[in-house]
Amino acid sequence: MPFLSLKFNLQKRVKLAQGLWMLYWLAVIVGIILFSLGIFFKIELRKRSEIMDNNESHLVPNLLILVGMLSCGLNAFGGKLCHDSLDPQKFSKMKPMLRPYMLLCCGFNVLLLLLVLLSFLMQFAVYLTLAEGLKNAIRFYKDTDTPGRCFMKRTLDMTQIEFRCCGNNNFRDWFEVQWISNRYLDMSNDVVKDRVLSNVEGKYLMDSVPFSCCNPGSPRPCIQHHLTNNSAHYDYDHRTEELNIWNRGCRQAVFSYYSGIMNSIGALLIFTIVLEVRLRPHCRSQSVTCVLKGTELETWRLRVKILRVFQTIVENTKTAQITNVFYCNH
Repeated sequence: MPFLSLKFNLQKRVKLAQGLWMLYWLAVIVGIILFSLGIFFKIELRKRSEIMDNNESHLVPNLLILVGMLSCGLNAFGGKLCHDSLDPQKFSKMKPMLRPYMLLCCGFNVLLLLLVLLSFLMQFAVYLTLAEGLKNAIRFYKDTDTPGRCFMKRTLDMTQIEFRCCGNNNFRDWFEVQWISNRYLDMSNDVVKDRVLSNVEGKYLMDSVPFSCCNPGSPRPCIQHHLTNNSAHYDYDHRTEELNIWNRGCRQAVFSYYSGIMNSIGALLIFTIVLEVRLRPHCRSQSVTCVLKGTELETWRLRVKILRVFQTIVENTKTAQITNVFYCNH
């Protein structure tokens, strides 16, 4: 005996199949968007791989690409099921595939939930990765002739220009490292020699930043050298005057960019989960049973077995209560 029985005539059944077919193809489009977003995110991570400390952050785009392909395949097959459901002969051939299809859909939904969690939880890992990677990038900025670090300077300069940032935390990070290679230093110059000898580690440190830290919107020509020396510049006070270099650190700037992408991914995945959950009940082989009777369709969402389970639980509870009362009276 069915529970929550519903009856559809031929016209309603056709409309239901057409509506589900459109929803499935909407899910295919969402899958294409997920796939494209995964490719885009992976390219963005690759572009700045030299300032990233490890490759763990590539887990999210790799899974996103996989989810996009699975979404396209599963929902395209679901659309075909809806299209063939109006033809009893075609549907009878597709019916044995319903159980494996639903198992795949369940696994796919679990993967979606996992990816939603990763898209939010991995943001902290990306933040730490950027912190360590930018610290090393600033340290190796001068090594343009060292294999494996030849493009470090270019990558960091382009990052500072694109994201309008300077240094790791702020522009003062450049004061703590020697970012000019020794081959561009005139060691015969007494000023250079004294500065190198005065440092315990023999580094040429100065209160200067690379050109990529300059703010092109400043009306004053960029002051990138002797930033803390007021006498080196006319009408200048570094303690009160707004510097014409970027004040925001690149770690915060780049992390905000990646965080926005990952939040967008999480929101799109939640929408995908809602869409998938909305579609699956109409195509379940176990919880939705369809019986074709001429031009009328009888469908129900719960079988009598589920009602019997609840009845059994209630009867067992009553029996336990009666037993307890019997032992208490005796």
